[in-house]
Amino acid sequence: MSNITLFRTTERIVMGAGAINNIVEEIQRFEGKKPIIITDPGLVSTGIIDRLEQILDDGGISFVRFDRVEADPPYELVNEVVDLVTANGVDCVIGIGGGSSLDIAKVVAVMVTNPGSVEDYFGIDLLKKAGIPLVLIPTTAGTGSEVTPIVILSDHHEKLKKGVVSSFLFPNCALLDSELTLGLPPAVTAATGMDALIHAMEAYTSINANATTDMLAVQAMDLIFNNIRTAYANGSDITAREKMLEGSMLAGMAFANAGVTAVHAFAYPIGAEFHIPHGIANTIMLTPVMEFNLIGNLDKFADIARIFGEDHADISVRKQAGLGVAAVRQLAEDLNVPQHLSAYGVQEKHIPDLAGGVMKVTRLLANNPRLMRIEDAEAIYRKVL
Repeated sequence: MSNITLFRTTERIVMGAGAINNIVEEIQRFEGKKPIIITDPGLVSTGIIDRLEQILDDGGISFVRFDRVEADPPYELVNEVVDLVTANGVDCVIGIGGGSSLDIAKVVAVMVTNPGSVEDYFGIDLLKKAGIPLVLIPTTAGTGSEVTPIVILSDHHEKLKKGVVSSFLFPNCALLDSELTLGLPPAVTAATGMDALIHAMEAYTSINANATTDMLAVQAMDLIFNNIRTAYANGSDITAREKMLEGSMLAGMAFANAGVTAVHAFAYPIGAEFHIPHGIANTIMLTPVMEFNLIGNLDKFADIARIFGEDHADISVRKQAGLGVAAVRQLAEDLNVPQHLSAYGVQEKHIPDLAGGVMKVTRLLANNPRLMRIEDAEAIYRKVL
């Protein structure tokens, strides 16, 4: 008997160079009058927010700005932004930036209409009501947050990242403008691009994958793997930037429905405790987790190797699958992404607690193609210490 599957994604996606110019039209579609712009200080410094605000001014749209989103934002920040929304008569939200800004925008939109605090909604499908209208504008080709029903926030008390999962977190519209990614520094291009690639790889090997998510994940892997080096080496290449942004979106659609697996489960504790940027944390953990997971689905890991250009008909499936590990290790080296935890202060003494943190991320470990035990988690961390 076939399993029953559900596919969900953002209802409206506007994509192409210059798409930011459609923001007034998109706000008017849901009769928005006064948005709050949620972003981070780094994006403000690029001038992109000034451009957005000028477009809103020219369209006769008044707005409020919150520009203090930080990387791996603590959940307490949400209440602060919600207070700003309610105090200023805001009726819709524009999230613009990387994954942290988009996630804060998503959860703020729903916390305006749902009682209590965001801590009450860590988990799956706990939100009761849709939020106020929301437009998301990604400026990195990385998280795919614009097409996922997931928000990840840091709980610094427990040194963990926690998720809110609900279909109410999908935005009304996602605007994908590749021109906004042209100024990304190489290091950010590398880290966010690897994050997107890992989303696609994990969606493809998740035990919840299906034909639809496989199609999206394969296309995402092809787009990202074959364009990330160009985007990293020549950030002004608009074609590479467009393909990276599209790949990130497709990867987001795939993992939003199939789920990510153990790589992300390992990244969460080290990101929360040692403040390792998310894309880098994922990249460090990728190859040891792949090596552990290979035997859980050799055929799919062999497929990944072929997508990455390692197609050898005269070798076993096991060896073919292993070539994918070598391909992503070489990619990380080409992109100069760190590959050892010790660079961020992680020591042997930290490993037992970190492994314990991995085992708490049951939502993701449930998707993994191979059963994970705490002794496996400790051994995997030690491989990249």
